Amino acid sequence: MSSVSNKQLVIDAWKVFATRDAAQVRAVFAPDAEWLAPAGNATSLALDGTHHLIGRERIVRFLSEEFSTVFVDDVSLRFGGFHADGDVVVVEMRLLATLSHGGPYDNEYCFVFELESGLIKRVREYMDTQRGAAWFRSPAPARR
Repeated sequence: MSSVSNKQLVIDAWKVFATRDAAQVRAVFAPDAEWLAPAGNATSLALDGTHHLIGRERIVRFLSEEFSTVFVDDVSLRFGGFHADGDVVVVEMRLLATLSHGGPYDNEYCFVFELESGLIKRVREYMDTQRGAAWFRSPAPARR
């Protein structure tokens, strides 16, 4: 697929993620897909401590069930850009939400999507882990 069509595939995937519909989410990932995030990031610690999700079903569970138990309300994604080069699409994004303890969350992310045969094969997620952890520690806002 071209860079342009791969970029659109990832844009469309984010719309699918927002539905939290397991069948739709499942359809965009390869069976052996992986999602990697920094070890010890606050979201993974709030769930089961896993920062490396292996397999489509594990990723589907995270996106369709677990995400909403951490980011419980007012979820807003602000995209800074989608940049494609062949089968690699880089996404700049800011996530704002209300956390399960009632406090706010606000962090910036960079995602690197690796595609294969029109499906997401690997996602590498990067964020400011210290800033993310500060939001989780207390309902009081972290320093901006």
